[in-house]
Amino acid sequence: MEKKNIALVMGGFSGEHDISIASGNQVYGQLDHNKYNVYKIVVEREGWYWLDGEEHRPVDRGHFTVTDNGQTVQFDLAFIIIHGNPGENGVLQGYFDMLGIKYTTCGFYTSALTFQKGYCNPVVKSFGVVKVAESVLLYEEPDKQGIEGLLGRLKLPVFVKPAAGGSSVATTKVKTGDQLLPAIREAFTEDHAVLVEECIVGREFDCGVFRKADGELLVFPITEIIPKGGHEFFDYEAKYQGFSNEVTPAEVDERISKNIQKVSGILYDRLGCKGIVRFDYIHDMAADELYFLEANTIPGQSAESIVPKQAKAMGISPAELYEMSIQAALI
Repeated sequence: MEKKNIALVMGGFSGEHDISIASGNQVYGQLDHNKYNVYKIVVEREGWYWLDGEEHRPVDRGHFTVTDNGQTVQFDLAFIIIHGNPGENGVLQGYFDMLGIKYTTCGFYTSALTFQKGYCNPVVKSFGVVKVAESVLLYEEPDKQGIEGLLGRLKLPVFVKPAAGGSSVATTKVKTGDQLLPAIREAFTEDHAVLVEECIVGREFDCGVFRKADGELLVFPITEIIPKGGHEFFDYEAKYQGFSNEVTPAEVDERISKNIQKVSGILYDRLGCKGIVRFDYIHDMAADELYFLEANTIPGQSAESIVPKQAKAMGISPAELYEMSIQAALI
């Protein structure tokens, strides 16, 4: 059987570029190179290139091809592992749709919707299966009157975050009114829209979901995120510099765990998801209420990432997970 050509697409334009490269390298090491010709394709604002060892070789963006030993390589599949823009927001998906190239992630519409938290939250809330915190979506920096209006509508503390972004980049927990405007300004450095969202006090849980090529829906064991070292929430340092404990499977009442898995399966289907998706929640233990935080349509796949650990707890190795991802995308 002729080997399939796989473009492992990594990098991107956001603050998650380096995390994407780490995820891409992890996936590259787990793929079956006897079965696939795997090309690392790095997407950056300065240009796209095939990372051939240490060499940067050009990518023809008109056709999404590379030249290998004088031969034009056309790709059977794009394994997209870009977190943030342009991989997680639907931009690359639309590009590949136009070229007729299959890919491993959600389609362009689902990707765009879930990436913009201010748009996704009302849609998720409308499903009636999970609560969503009160929030306000901003498109410009508010004046003094606007800040007073926000403080009148939302209860402190609040989270201020880029509406479209990930890895908690430029995300701030605001406890006092005088901290609000600086936090908003910081968030606007990452995106043109900013979400100000009430803080729900509780325990944070994540749940990965994936639909196999045969239609079976895999809902992984949940993970609890426990920040440490003075970090009050799962910020960038907590995620990537060891300032959190990630317990998989989570040590929580089975009723709560099963409900999170059930809700995750429902959201996966109702949002029209494909590929590997991770849903994040806060469970208000005092009120016994589950709150949706966000959907990650291209979750991290580095050695320390959450979803590979969840799959492992289910008896699925990273190599098996990525092979299933490829097979599901190729149908």
